[in-house]
Amino acid sequence: MEENFNSENSQVIPEESKRKNVDVSKLEEKWYVLHTFSGYENVAKENLETVVDKFNLHDRIFDIVIPMEDVVEEKNGKKKLVQRKAMPCYILVKMKYADDLWHNVTLTRGITGFVGPKGRPLALTEEEVIKLRLEKIKVEVDLAEGDTIEVIEGALNGMIGKIQSVDSENGTLTALVEMFGRETAVDLQFAQVRKVNN
Repeated sequence: MEENFNSENSQVIPEESKRKNVDVSKLEEKWYVLHTFSGYENVAKENLETVVDKFNLHDRIFDIVIPMEDVVEEKNGKKKLVQRKAMPCYILVKMKYADDLWHNVTLTRGITGFVGPKGRPLALTEEEVIKLRLEKIKVEVDLAEGDTIEVIEGALNGMIGKIQSVDSENGTLTALVEMFGRETAVDLQFAQVRKVNN
């Protein structure tokens, strides 16, 4: 049975000695983009999680994300809301990067390398991180259960709904939106809605 990571990873063991020379406390947590083989995003994510466990990289690699987006699909005359990969062939990783991690990441099955100049890791800017909604931003909003909202961004843009619940901690809310002839509960980010004055 094929292992979840390349057999070449056995050559990565000497990296342990390099890692001892890296002062992790001086490294910043940043988001990086990794390129994957087409259709291998889930495999790459699972394999990288296995590498994190195998080489005890929990203090260096914190989050692995496959960017998703909501889209409305029509099949046989019926519309439904589905999630689709927003950036096929890419996964996003939050890590404290130094050169000692290069082999651990790039030799992971399904990953072809980092996105950056000449394949060298280039961290996302703060603006890119916000745009991709990778970090939860504390936002003070005047939204409460029962309020009417309009969706101003995403697949449901322009739809009106009534708030069922608000999760201030995570910056999300659940609203009932009239969709496809019936009310449907949808989860939305605060940034995707605006309050409509009744």
